[in-house]
Amino acid sequence: MARIAPTPIVRPHRSVVSAAVTLVLAACGGGEPAEQTPAAGTAATDIVIADVGFSTPESVLHDADSDVYLVSNINGTPLEKDGNGFISRVSPDGTVLALKWIEGGVQGATLNAPKGMAIQDGVLYVADIDCIRKFDAATGMPAGEICPEGATFLNDVAAGGDGTIVFTDSGFEAGPDGFVSSGTDAVYRLTAADDRIGVVAMDSTLGGPNGVAVASGEITVVTFGSGEAYRLDAAGGRSAVLPASQRQLDGIAVLPDGGLLISSWGDRCVYRLGPDGVMTKAVKDVEAPADIGYDAGRNRVLVPLFNTNQVVLHPLG
Repeated sequence: MARIAPTPIVRPHRSVVSAAVTLVLAACGGGEPAEQTPAAGTAATDIVIADVGFSTPESVLHDADSDVYLVSNINGTPLEKDGNGFISRVSPDGTVLALKWIEGGVQGATLNAPKGMAIQDGVLYVADIDCIRKFDAATGMPAGEICPEGATFLNDVAAGGDGTIVFTDSGFEAGPDGFVSSGTDAVYRLTAADDRIGVVAMDSTLGGPNGVAVASGEITVVTFGSGEAYRLDAAGGRSAVLPASQRQLDGIAVLPDGGLLISSWGDRCVYRLGPDGVMTKAVKDVEAPADIGYDAGRNRVLVPLFNTNQVVLHPLG
């Protein structure tokens, strides 16, 4: 396993410009929540980790037990089964501890285009196209896989806190000019004890489920295709959190106060949605912010920049 420890680039956050991924967008909906600009104050300095070997970083997860950040790297295109995906291990100060801590084709690991991640009971779960890969969270060694029948674009994973794992299928497949709908949009629940898969919701109208979070038993989903957010009950019923839009929502994290952090490609930001429904931009001017993580101990959001091979560690006010 390659191990490097470069000095991170630390600088005040700035706009990052790169080519965008083109997908078909849904029409805007009405009923937007109140949106405010954060009050002026002294801006904290971000840690921007760049030029260290990341390759299409899609997700960042804080492993609280080891106090490290895990970064999933697609290293190619999101649907290509090329076997070269990898997961990096990074310290909270931005130092890369192991660029390829887990690497496809090494030590029996299979990783093609790893995306969302979650840890539960010492197991790291990773969404990888049509399978959920399992690894020992301490050693990185492979620990099995679960492959739902018919899945096409498994995207995010969240620990349920009750012995279950929830994960999404965005319902995309490769077309002649980019991604097209496969109609397999779904949210699944996995029982960790026996790897049994159940369906929470499966419907082509789910809007391309992307990020998923579980808190107090509630499942909250954000969508890339329809740019909306909703909660799902046990029977798969939906209740709106944010209406359909062109925001291209990707990642989601739950804050201690019950608020949400939501990344938006369309608006080039990470939103903070408070329990009172007021929405602010916690991180501005970022190109293609993907599956964000949250470090509760340091109160910072962890932002992978999909198109520019960078990760931003941003303190929240």
